[in-house]
Amino acid sequence: MGNKIAKNTICLWYDHDAEAAARFYTATFPDSSVKAVHRAPSDYPGGKAGDVLTVDFTVAGVPCMGLNGGPTFKHNESFSFQIATDNQEETDRYWNAIVGNGGQESACGWCKDKWGISWQITPRALTDALATGGEVAKRAFQAMMPMKKIDVAAIEKAARG
Repeated sequence: MGNKIAKNTICLWYDHDAEAAARFYTATFPDSSVKAVHRAPSDYPGGKAGDVLTVDFTVAGVPCMGLNGGPTFKHNESFSFQIATDNQEETDRYWNAIVGNGGQESACGWCKDKWGISWQITPRALTDALATGGEVAKRAFQAMMPMKKIDVAAIEKAARG
């Protein structure tokens, strides 16, 4: 029967390095693994027979498939992975892994990996403060707005008032 595909799988289009991306993600995030690497049975517009065509992998529990489709489509911020973190150390670890591996910082806890995939590295202190609503949410939101990587202590201080 082989490899049973999940009912819902996120398909991410890469130029040619889906396997490298999948291996980076699985080395960076817990509950992640590369399940299978499938090679093209024949030549196709983006590659040749025997090239890696798709990679089945899981990122933080989410089933994904990387497709090496060539340079036609590029990633943008309309899709992102949101990774909830429990503290500054975990926030720093993921942020530094993504940005330090050829990625780039953006605003409000967003960064982009070297393949162009966007990530929101989001401390629970921030989402909890925003979910509280009212003045707590307003203060936390205002504290977050000038940040790139989220500073957990600054968010907690703002939430307390």
